[in-house]
Amino acid sequence: MKVVCALAILASTLAPAVARAQTPAPPPPFVYSDGYKTRLKIHKISSKTFLPLVATQAVLGKMIYDNPTPTRRAWHRGVAWGIGGLFGVNTVTGTWNLIEARKDPEHRKRRVVHGLLMLASDAGFLATALNNPTNHGFNDPLGQRHLHRNLAIASISTASIGYLVMLLGHK
Repeated sequence: MKVVCALAILASTLAPAVARAQTPAPPPPFVYSDGYKTRLKIHKISSKTFLPLVATQAVLGKMIYDNPTPTRRAWHRGVAWGIGGLFGVNTVTGTWNLIEARKDPEHRKRRVVHGLLMLASDAGFLATALNNPTNHGFNDPLGQRHLHRNLAIASISTASIGYLVMLLGHK
C-alpha cells in the first residue's frame, strides 16, 4: 500500500514536468525584411488612389457612353492610364511581398485571397483596355461599348472586394 501511494505521489509530481516537456514551443515570430516594409508602404499609399480613380473613371465612362466627345475620350484615356499605373505598381509590390510572406502563417488566407482577387482584376482591366470601343469605330451602339463597360464594372467590382478584404480584415 505504501509503495502504491509513493508511486502515485511520484507520478503526480512528474506529470506536470512531462506535460511541459511535451508542449511544443511557439514558433518564432516571422521577421520581414526592410524591403518588404518599404514595398508595403508604397503599396498602401498608392492603394489610397484606387477609389478616387475608379470613381472618376466611372463618371467619365458614363459621360462617354451617353455622349461621346473627343475631349471626354481623352480624359477617360488619361485616367485609364492612371489606373493602369496604379495596378502596375501595386501588382509588383503586392506580389513581391506575397512571395516574401508565404511562410508567415498569420493572416495568410486573407493575403492570398486579396492577391488572387487583385490579379483577377488586373486581367479584367487588361481585357477592358483591349476591348476599347474606339478601336472599332464610333458607330457601335452597343457591341464593344457594352462589352467594354461590363468588363470595367466587373474589374472594378473584383478589385473593390480585394481592397475591402485587406481594409476590413484587420482586427
